[in-house]
Amino acid sequence: MEVKYTKMNVEGTLGIHIVKGDLTPALPRLNAMVCQEVDNAVREYMPPCEDWTEVCINSTLLEVIAKVSGCVFVGPEMSKNPEYLDSCKNYTVDLMSAVSAIKTLRPWLKPFLGHRVPELRRVRERESQVIKLLTPIVEERMRLMATDPNWQQPDDMLQWMINRSNGKATVAEIAEAQLGLIFAAIHTTTITVTNIMYCLAVTPEYLEPIRNEVRTLMAENGGSITFRALQQMERLDSYMKEATRLFPIGITSFTRRVLKGFTLSNGQYIPPNVLIEAPGAAVYADNQLYPGAEEFDGNRAYKLRASGKAADIARNQFVTTNEANLNFGYGRHACPGRFFATNEIKMIVARMVLEYNIKMPDGLTERFPQIDIGRMTMPHPGKNLLFKKVVI
Repeated sequence: MEVKYTKMNVEGTLGIHIVKGDLTPALPRLNAMVCQEVDNAVREYMPPCEDWTEVCINSTLLEVIAKVSGCVFVGPEMSKNPEYLDSCKNYTVDLMSAVSAIKTLRPWLKPFLGHRVPELRRVRERESQVIKLLTPIVEERMRLMATDPNWQQPDDMLQWMINRSNGKATVAEIAEAQLGLIFAAIHTTTITVTNIMYCLAVTPEYLEPIRNEVRTLMAENGGSITFRALQQMERLDSYMKEATRLFPIGITSFTRRVLKGFTLSNGQYIPPNVLIEAPGAAVYADNQLYPGAEEFDGNRAYKLRASGKAADIARNQFVTTNEANLNFGYGRHACPGRFFATNEIKMIVARMVLEYNIKMPDGLTERFPQIDIGRMTMPHPGKNLLFKKVVI
């Protein structure tokens, strides 16, 4: 995998580009480690829940996902470091605050005052903190690579970046690329799993079928959520897909800048240098693509895959990108980390469903409404759900 990271400038923009490669070949060998980290993190951050217990699930999931993702990004030791975890949880918030602050400045003032706003200074401090944390680790790994032929390389993203750079990237550049991954992965995954949890709380009829599916597939795979078991969790996959269809992360799905003007089939000319966006929420509400689109059907994709046809199976998976499923983008610039993200989300939801019954607090029966900010839509991060341990 090759990652290019461009620091935010005073225009209030950030460039993070995954140039090529994805995590797919590494997933099977990483799966056991990630699964163990999910189990440990859920046990660490969830309360006992022997009786119905209110949990602010978004903040809990943020802790879980920061630790699990950190294990893959920088290894299990650093993923336990409080400073690193703090950066994982807050870098995205700091960065978006800086973007918002810079955008309030008049355009002609940005070159003079943009780098002075407190929010951007906080981002720079965060970057320096991560560079300081990672410098001794990267330097030690580079030293061992050069001097110890028997050294076993860690199987994490940090090592992949070191190998890919062939010694040409500085520690700062590698650290900045790690921050790019944090920006792209932590909060988006947290929002997605929170949305799924909010949906499960108001559709309890899906809990037992999904739980039975997970239990059955674990039993068939040595008692573990293996890579193979994850691929076979069709009910869970379908539910995740339906939850993100009705509650996507954005009203629009992706933005592209037109480099060269072109004419659409209807005759409309799109000039260069304009930004175009895909209307994701409108696509998901299209009855031609999703019959009965206004209704929540957690088995929608499951039923479509039941034909057994390879095309139907491939098209109707959570991870698939196509003209009707834009959550991970589309085309050559689709999210290269979507395979890892999908497995991580699936493992977390599977563990939560196995361990807990879920319902709304205070006798509520309707899902918490979304919060819309510009083109983004997100679950309310401060709401609680009720959890109770499943008694087997």
